[in-house]
Amino acid sequence: MTQAAGELRVDFVNGAVGHRLRFGGGRGQALAKAMGLRAGKTPTVVDATAGLGRDSFLLASLGAQVIMIERSEEMHALLDQGMQRAAQEGGEFGEIIGRMTLLKGDAKNLLPELSAEAILIDPMHPPRKNSALVKRELRQVREIVGTDEDAADLVRVALKNARNRVVLKWPAKADPIEGIQACSHQILGKSTRYDVFMTG
Repeated sequence: MTQAAGELRVDFVNGAVGHRLRFGGGRGQALAKAMGLRAGKTPTVVDATAGLGRDSFLLASLGAQVIMIERSEEMHALLDQGMQRAAQEGGEFGEIIGRMTLLKGDAKNLLPELSAEAILIDPMHPPRKNSALVKRELRQVREIVGTDEDAADLVRVALKNARNRVVLKWPAKADPIEGIQACSHQILGKSTRYDVFMTG
């Protein structure tokens, strides 16, 4: 199947993801720290809102077993295709994809059945007030998955089911999601923050 110009696709081999794999900074990256990856410790991770799969791929590249959940039929299909292409590359990409499992469904229903040490939640973020043009790719994702109106419910389900921690990825300057408990600590990136809720 040929790809139309500008069509959204999941690419784990080239572009930003491939670059981050080669130059990303390993376990020192904010996401890895937030998820509890450190020397001698590699938790099993559930990415409850898989999206383009980039965070899952990064965590799997650092050795974590990652279960990805995506409820959008279209997004799930894009992820599946991207994983197949990366697996066909073989070598390092094949190994990383081998640590990733993709499930289709609503994370709120699936999390209670999964025994996750660490759960990552990256809901569609509220539209930024100051950015006239959100990156095209993000706009395309938003068009497919919509807005995650139930983000607070998902966090609450995750808090009940994570053995060790829940991490909410959220814009650095955005207000906390209403209706959930305060986080244990935060790890701040340039434009993103990770709200970490310890559950263990």
